Amino acid sequence: MIAAGAAGGDAVGWDADPMIAWQHFPPLTGSTTADVCVVGLGGSGLAAIGELLGRGVTVVGLDAGRVAGGAAGRNGGFLLGGPAHAVHEAAALWGEEIAADFYRQTLAEIDHLEMLLGDDVIRRVGSLRIAGLPGAAPLPEGVDRGTELADCDVQFAFMSAHGLPVQRYDGDLGTGLYFPRDAAMNPVRRAMGLAALYSGQARLHERTAVTAIAPGRVVTPNGVVSAGAVVVAVDGGLEVLLPQLAGRVRTARLQMAATAPVPPGLVPCPVYARFGFDYLQQDAVGRIFAGGGRDRFGGGEWTMGSNTTAEVQGWIDVLIARIAGVGRIPPPRVTHRWAASVGYTPDSRPLVTEVDSRVVACGGYCGTGNLVGPLAARAAVALALDGTVPPPYFAA
Repeated sequence: MIAAGAAGGDAVGWDADPMIAWQHFPPLTGSTTADVCVVGLGGSGLAAIGELLGRGVTVVGLDAGRVAGGAAGRNGGFLLGGPAHAVHEAAALWGEEIAADFYRQTLAEIDHLEMLLGDDVIRRVGSLRIAGLPGAAPLPEGVDRGTELADCDVQFAFMSAHGLPVQRYDGDLGTGLYFPRDAAMNPVRRAMGLAALYSGQARLHERTAVTAIAPGRVVTPNGVVSAGAVVVAVDGGLEVLLPQLAGRVRTARLQMAATAPVPPGLVPCPVYARFGFDYLQQDAVGRIFAGGGRDRFGGGEWTMGSNTTAEVQGWIDVLIARIAGVGRIPPPRVTHRWAASVGYTPDSRPLVTEVDSRVVACGGYCGTGNLVGPLAARAAVALALDGTVPPPYFAA
């Protein structure tokens, strides 16, 4: 039986990992106070809470669903250096040193997560960028391997010139680049692990929808949080929670599927192709997690919806079948299908912006929130508490 993607349900393939240390935090009931209220308990919200606790301030954290119930627990589990754009493309937009510095900051964030959670959660296996699609089979119509190979050459030259870790790759999965310092994870394990670290100091509340945000005040159906500052760390749907950001961020749906276990090692590390539109990895027990296809079916994925669609899921099945072909095994059985909402910005720079007095929002990670989100969250804390202007790779 295939579990279809219903928001907040058990259909997310990552949830089936028996190593997840499940926790549940009570809804907010009654009013309370704190130095800072953090809205959103995904990767960026938890990073903001960790930063705030390090400063010795009191924190209340709220989430409309559960910890990692949104994109933070429904994404591909990739920990990739750099921004949404490949680093050489970001250099053309922001300047070479800014883009290279941002890349180094994201690699340092992987180190930080590994230190906090251990190498059984953060698997330092590197990542592969493949030109076209994985495998040697003929490419479907509309997929151009040559253009992407040329772009890989430009990226390799830029990264080599700036001392960023990269190697050429030519193997069973195709031709492209290998990034040895990248990593893989189960994103739910990452979030639950961080929540466990911080819950003894911060007050965390799940199933607590926020209905209004104003300076010093966060309103929920069953209580109000009064706080000196508010950090809104939400990606998908940010423009709904904060209508002031309409036009600056736009929500898209990303779809994924997971399979029953197949022989481990078929996908040795996170693999992405077609300029990042398609991506997959294999966990330690052999399950394949694959996503992509958002660009191939018109504008229908610009939506708040969390349902899956036959067209995109069919494309994901193609990805899985090509990987299975590399290992000469039958296509594995798909067990889970789901979707997540993420935020995109017009210039691919994530937002770190003050929307009201001491109300700061971060989001719009353009599908790369696992590392970019925590960096943005710390910049949001610095802006909210210190007035520090965010680095230039964030839109203020």
